[in-house]
Amino acid sequence: MSKILLVEDDLDLAKSVAIWFEDEDHIVEHVSDGKEAINRICTASYDAIILDWELPGTSGLEVCRNIRDQGINVPIIMVTGHGEIDSRITGLDVGVDDYLTKPFSLKELAARIRALIRRSAGSASPVLKAGNIELDPRSHLVTKSGAPIQLMPREFAVLEFLLRHKNQIFSTEALLQRLWHTDSDSSPEAVRACVKRLRKKIDDEGLEDSKSMIETIPKLGYRLNG
Repeated sequence: MSKILLVEDDLDLAKSVAIWFEDEDHIVEHVSDGKEAINRICTASYDAIILDWELPGTSGLEVCRNIRDQGINVPIIMVTGHGEIDSRITGLDVGVDDYLTKPFSLKELAARIRALIRRSAGSASPVLKAGNIELDPRSHLVTKSGAPIQLMPREFAVLEFLLRHKNQIFSTEALLQRLWHTDSDSSPEAVRACVKRLRKKIDDEGLEDSKSMIETIPKLGYRLNG
């Protein structure tokens, strides 16, 4: 599961895109103008941004230029009616990662988003692995030593995120920001409870938390060792 910001002023299109990605168990947050998009991107964390070129007030091009100037490197796919080569070059020069010309297939958009997120995480293979655990985001399947294990959606999201960022430390607050809706009233305790449940499912029976695949780093957070 990924957290995606959708910046689109066509409400019917935005609804269709949001439903598609939410059906794939992603978190989708929607804004309809460029200024609000910049505010969201600067105050929350996202795995990818779907950005319309033509927005009221501040264009998608200006949104991209603004956040790149601030050093924010989240993957961006621009959806646009501009199919001309010069327009694409302009977008690429300000930091757009990929383009999709309207009208587009939602299935293709989803595939391009998955590819952008994989590249951003430095993973060429869609299947994520650590120890005897394998997670396939496409089929939503997790196996332990080859046997399927059942995870709740939020457990799956936490495991997928940590597998994409192996050996990196994330605080409970960082995980809350990345994997829960920005407007959620959940607390860091919800993160800790989720990690506790997840450990019981992916670790060997009877294993102490201190030896878990998801290691607790005192006063810092969690790290999945790969």
